[in-house]
Amino acid sequence: MIAHLNEKTLKDLPDAGPVTMLNLMRFRERSLDGNGSGWDAYLRYSALAIRQIKARGGTIIWTGDAEAVALGEADRHRWDYVALVTYPSRAAFLDMMGSSEYAAANVERENGCADHAIVAVRETYRKFDRP
Repeated sequence: MIAHLNEKTLKDLPDAGPVTMLNLMRFRERSLDGNGSGWDAYLRYSALAIRQIKARGGTIIWTGDAEAVALGEADRHRWDYVALVTYPSRAAFLDMMGSSEYAAANVERENGCADHAIVAVRETYRKFDRP
């Protein structure tokens, strides 16, 4: 079981279409297993997790380095990296999170991330047309 997964909350939301997960990550200086930096562990996690994301019809649509807290408490809201990942449904995301394959990848995520928040977001505005 993935720690802090709010499964009931996600299941209680409507699941009529795609969902984008906003990932906010803060890395450890050293991986918990001693195998490189937190970033190194996160890269190992990513290589494993992307297979699980794609297997469920999801895709990474954007990633970027977090440069500074522009609004908010700098120490409390400090993040190193941000990713937007779209899934065809919340059920697809939960299926991935509950799989044994993801559990294996999650070890590297925990090794690398001092903090990781995932926020489910529903699109309410889009400036550009979908491809």
